[in-house]
Amino acid sequence: MTGNETRLLVVEDEPTIARAVADRLAAEGFAVEIAADGPSAVARARAWAPHLIVLDVMLPGFDGLEVCRRVQAERPVPVLMLTARDDETDMLVGLGVGADDYVTKPFSMRELVARVRAVLRRVERPRAVPPEPDAAAVRVGPVEVDQRARRVLLEGREVHLTPTEFDLLACLLRNRGVVLTRAVLLEQVWDWADASGTRVVDSHVKALRRKLGQGLIRTVHGVGYSWDTAS
Repeated sequence: MTGNETRLLVVEDEPTIARAVADRLAAEGFAVEIAADGPSAVARARAWAPHLIVLDVMLPGFDGLEVCRRVQAERPVPVLMLTARDDETDMLVGLGVGADDYVTKPFSMRELVARVRAVLRRVERPRAVPPEPDAAAVRVGPVEVDQRARRVLLEGREVHLTPTEFDLLACLLRNRGVVLTRAVLLEQVWDWADASGTRVVDSHVKALRRKLGQGLIRTVHGVGYSWDTAS
């Protein structure tokens, strides 16, 4: 999935921002369409089946969180949220309804393109590199992870994780008992070469804890995170 084979839907109600983002993504070789409000975003996502949605939180009609809920209920699709509010609660809510990543306004186009490409790589990676046969299914405490089907069960009940949440969980499980720094997690899960997104890691860990329980991922203050081997 490269070049203009990759469809991106930009959902932004500010025409200047929407056009600037769409033009830059088109210049990078993507096929891009724009929606300016919640209802048209859901309708266009249904009709066009984009590979990724760049989604503003504040929209007329209904907001980006509701767009994300409705789109994900119909067809799982990677979502990169744009927010003007540097508020961790908003970020967690966005992750909780199915967003894979977020960028806080104002942002650079270079950062946005890098985030888009990183999310797309994470989505493509499981198909390009299937799991080893002996690593297909893992059970640790109350959590069972089927890496082939990318399914997670908590005490026998299926839990919906976004692609990024699943990759983060799988990384922690592969390295259980080892403390992974935020920089290492950014590299292994997000494909980021620098450590500028530590809050992204923290927010995704909190989202995982909300879905799987508080006692499974251990925080090592000043260092990073580890899967609790006692669980």
